[in-house]
Amino acid sequence: MIKEIKKSEIKKILCIKPRGIGDIVLSTIILDNLHSFFPSAEIDYLTEEFAKDSVSTHPLVSRVLSYKKEDSLLAIIKKVWKQKYNLVFDLWSNPKTALITFLSGAKYRVGYSYRGRKYAYNIKANVGRGDYHSAEHNLELLKVLGIPIISKKIFYIIDDESKEFANHFISKLVSSKYLIGIIPSGGWDSKRCTQQKWNEILTALKSLCDCKFLILWGPEDYHDAKSIATKNEQFAFLTPETNLKQLAGLMSKCNLVIANDSGPMHLAAAIGIPTLGLFGPTDPKKHGPYSEKSDYVIKSDLHCIICNKLICPYNKECFNEMDVNEVVNKSLKLLKMNDEKN
Repeated sequence: MIKEIKKSEIKKILCIKPRGIGDIVLSTIILDNLHSFFPSAEIDYLTEEFAKDSVSTHPLVSRVLSYKKEDSLLAIIKKVWKQKYNLVFDLWSNPKTALITFLSGAKYRVGYSYRGRKYAYNIKANVGRGDYHSAEHNLELLKVLGIPIISKKIFYIIDDESKEFANHFISKLVSSKYLIGIIPSGGWDSKRCTQQKWNEILTALKSLCDCKFLILWGPEDYHDAKSIATKNEQFAFLTPETNLKQLAGLMSKCNLVIANDSGPMHLAAAIGIPTLGLFGPTDPKKHGPYSEKSDYVIKSDLHCIICNKLICPYNKECFNEMDVNEVVNKSLKLLKMNDEKN
């Protein structure tokens, strides 16, 4: 196993994080640190095609190699091998990415020493998931190389075309003091706050401040998003169908985003928008919005809270019994924080 690397040899770096929009966004925590330690090296990412725009606009990322789910493993390995990387970070470290790393041709291969995958790496981080935020788990692969951690910021950069798209859409809306983004998405059904609770939250916030709501959605969220917008049609606007970049552009026009635990929640935090996460089956201390301008709400006294189940075996008490007053109070606090910083 290699104990140290020769910095002068590092010209091209690959970071492997194939999927999970939120996971990829959180992994940008490494980029400032990598660039500071290897200032002349190119930094690339390997992701699945659908997720490439989670990181494609970042100024420190030279290129994103992407592949489709149906692509053969051999084709992916060839694509990586042709780039002649000197250093590969397997930020995912599952069996597939371990093999890609092993056959990448890179002299230095860094990953987590999970069972069945250790063979792939000649520099290993012997750490578990720990009690820290999942964003910071990515930093463990830098620490094992002795790379100083000078930054713990995550980033998402909005391109000019997406800004223009957002400005055009927002210009047509009835204005108010605050525009609050609502994101009903969630990768698991159990992560999705119920429509009834969303309606209660919107009604309560509207009664206390001059606000309108922007209902943001992805392909799997349309039904919930449309239902919430229809129920609150006097003060809620349903966004059009968007790609990830356009979604980020629309988020950037909001004074606050309230979201389930989801990729778009992490995207909002990375943009720098005050973000409030609503949690049930997952642990907000490990998966909450990762920024100073963020908070979360969870019904921590529930017997089944943080169950990590994909489907709720009960009646979604974690959301149905969530305290609306707590959601509202934390929302108002984040809005005030935003006002003070602006």
